[in-house]
Amino acid sequence: MARYTGPKTKIARKFGQAIFGDDKAFEKRNYPPGQHGNARRRGKKSEYSVQLMEKQKAKYTYGILEKQFRNMFKRATSAKGITGEVLLQSCESRLDNVVYRMGISPSRSGARQLVSHRHITVNGEKVNIPSYQLKAGDVVGVREKSKSLEAIQNSLSNSSNVFEWITWNTSTMEGTYVAVPARIQIPEQINEQLIVELYSK
Repeated sequence: MARYTGPKTKIARKFGQAIFGDDKAFEKRNYPPGQHGNARRRGKKSEYSVQLMEKQKAKYTYGILEKQFRNMFKRATSAKGITGEVLLQSCESRLDNVVYRMGISPSRSGARQLVSHRHITVNGEKVNIPSYQLKAGDVVGVREKSKSLEAIQNSLSNSSNVFEWITWNTSTMEGTYVAVPARIQIPEQINEQLIVELYSK
């Protein structure tokens, strides 16, 4: 499946946030990209432009393509609860995102690769679908043969992430997706209401 593989710092500068994680290049130039950089005059954005930017930011943040994201929105509209919140909760419930949150990988793209290459298990079974939707109580772990992988070991040793809806056992290299996170617990700076307004037009 096609994924964005271009320069990540350029995209982060476009949104004014390091949406792909720690980025030293972004810290040096945290203004929009372009020939004249920070000195360029930028007109007032239209309402549609603002809404579109927010949707693009969410898609890039979670590594989701347009068709998949639209389908997630459709499911969110028919689910109980506030549509925007349900949409973000669905993004957070993806297997690749939870692998990233648990610290098994330092990035979502890396987590997606680990899942695709069958290094991750859910409730003891190998799952190679990054978009797999986890349910509360599901146990996510590193496959026995993959526990010695240097990339995983380095990521776990450097991880200091703590999330209330996830538990992690270092000795067994397994974690539990305890519950779907409430909106206030999701750290991403995304205005989901703008996305709802865009798709509702």
